[in-house]
Amino acid sequence: MRIDLKDYKSINPIIKMVTGHDLFGQIKGVTTDSREAIDGDLYIALEGSVNDGHSYLEEVDALNVAAVLINKNKGSSNLKAQKIEVTDTKKTLGDISKEWRRKFDIPVIGITGSNGKTSTKDLLYHVLKKKYNVHLTRGNYNTSIGLPLTMLEINNSHEISIVEMGANQVGDIEYLCALAKPTHGLITNVSSAHLEGFGNIDNIIKTKGALFEALKNGVSFVNYADDKVKNAHKLGKKITYGLNEICDFPADIHHDEDGSIILTIDSQEIHTQSQNLSFAKNIIAVASIAITLGIKWNHFQERILSYQPPKGRCEVSKYDKITVIDDTYNSNLESCSAAIDYLKAFSGKGRKIVVLGDMLELGKASEEQHIALGYKCSSSNLDAIFTLGENAFFIKKSITGIQKNHHFEVRQDLIDSLKLELKDNDTILFKGSRGMKMEKIIEGVFEK
Repeated sequence: MRIDLKDYKSINPIIKMVTGHDLFGQIKGVTTDSREAIDGDLYIALEGSVNDGHSYLEEVDALNVAAVLINKNKGSSNLKAQKIEVTDTKKTLGDISKEWRRKFDIPVIGITGSNGKTSTKDLLYHVLKKKYNVHLTRGNYNTSIGLPLTMLEINNSHEISIVEMGANQVGDIEYLCALAKPTHGLITNVSSAHLEGFGNIDNIIKTKGALFEALKNGVSFVNYADDKVKNAHKLGKKITYGLNEICDFPADIHHDEDGSIILTIDSQEIHTQSQNLSFAKNIIAVASIAITLGIKWNHFQERILSYQPPKGRCEVSKYDKITVIDDTYNSNLESCSAAIDYLKAFSGKGRKIVVLGDMLELGKASEEQHIALGYKCSSSNLDAIFTLGENAFFIKKSITGIQKNHHFEVRQDLIDSLKLELKDNDTILFKGSRGMKMEKIIEGVFEK
């Protein structure tokens, strides 16, 4: 991970405050990845479970980095770059980020949740960016390493910050809130996604709920359609939204003649030009924030219609007469179920086919979750199911009533089978966890 520092002259006093070291030169960027280091960077050597960043000090020194932040007694004495020795480089990165954040008096919107946080963040950015200069979490810079770097990208030109917060274990969101100091926050939902690292759903609720706890003097946007999120809010101002009559932004769903979803949000009709229910739910959440921050409804509608989802998030393509739904960005039980519902909403006389890969990072709940997905498939009136991976075998085993139910351990075998199976007017959904690289199947079948 690497960032440029736009206001790099202001970072030196903060580094001195945190580390006690005067810097010899100006730092123009910060990186934790030796492969991304360039001339003038501050390289932060992090000790991980697999790699130790201190092993690459000579490599980054040859690239003329300005300084290296290292743990005590870990650096070579032969480095040209200035050495800044600390007790814990990861903690120091967080402390620098925290002090940098204090410089800016702007709304900081924290977004977390089990599903949909990235797509909600991206949609909110699209809605706000024409009116405000918005700082945004890039890519996957939402962790205990990525978020501090994200915060260092804020500069004096920004009017609003949107910060995505990811969690892999208990306490992660609490730590990220201590760095980002959000003024507003939204928890998209709470589910059993990524149980590995948490142990049980109660720990997930506690971890995600830390965002609302950090907003006792701020504003929480509370999804009243999710009881776990609703009950997680205890203190501070709240603005409520959801497919629920009793909230600040009540929403209802209708459909256009072509099956596209039309939302009524707080008596305002919003056309989506999409059949994706997950996207519609994101729109409701984003409306609650955007309208609160001063966006007008007519502008909101225009921005919704101009939004293009990123690759791999319910991206619809046509290959001759076959419709492909590429939802390969990631996967868990809730997002898989929503994607299947999206597939079912497509009109036409062709077959509905699903290709599912393993849902990863579920820990001990993996077998149970894959079996539950099989039950979902069985009740969804699908024409064919193709599964790939060790865990996805439990999907196949639990499916009933679908004659074409095929499982594969080798990706190429699945590709070859699909090439023979597919025909005109089919609509086919591809879904799996990031590690399964389900997009490779699409490429293999349709020779993109």
